[in-house]
Order: sequence, then structure tokens, then C-alpha cells
Amino acid sequence: MSKLNNRMERRQGRVRGALLRAAHGRKRLSVFRSSKHIYAQVIDDDAGKTLAAASSAEKTTRQGLKTGANIEAAKTVGKLIAQRAQEKGVKNVVFDRGGYLYHGRVKALAEAAREGGLNF
Repeated sequence: MSKLNNRMERRQGRVRGALLRAAHGRKRLSVFRSSKHIYAQVIDDDAGKTLAAASSAEKTTRQGLKTGANIEAAKTVGKLIAQRAQEKGVKNVVFDRGGYLYHGRVKALAEAAREGGLNF
């Protein structure tokens, strides 16, 4: 199991390093995908603070969803994170997929966040 964790951490580091070099002051939209839920945060790396967060584990998000681990849940979280980020005055972000492939739930969350008004 440690080899899998090492590979994941190395992949995350490569992705995050490339994002930070290309960010140019933009905030980071970070995604974490577990087997049961999906989570998203808008992070200000300069201040080291989370500006907005949304997940499929929240009580308001769970209503109407069969599970938190499908594409519909990811779309709901994407729209919610876009709304919360815009309330904080954030429109331009860089998308941190966190070492996950841009496919399935991660892609659905990103597209829903774009539809919600975030630019990346």
C-alpha cells in the first residue's frame, strides 16, 4: 500500500507544482475524491486559507442524491462551490485535480463549476 501512496503523492506534487507556477495570483480549486463522497475547496495559497468549500457529505447536498459518489453528486458540488466562491468575490481559479485523472466525477465537477461562473 505504501507504493500506491508514494505514487499518488508524487503525482499530486507534479500537478500542484505546475499549477502554482501557472497560477499568477489566482486562487486554487482543489478536488478530493473518496470512495463515498467528493469534496472541493477554493484555496488562497498566498494567505494559506480556505475561502470556500463544498462537499457531497453536507446535509443540504445529500438531499435528493442517491449517493455522494456519482457524477450527479459531483455536478451538484461543482455548482455549489462556484456559487460560494462568487459570494467571496472569486471568479478566476486554477483547477487542481489532485493527481486524479480528468475523467468521470472530477470532470463533472469541473464542468459544473464552469457553468456556475468560475473561469479556469
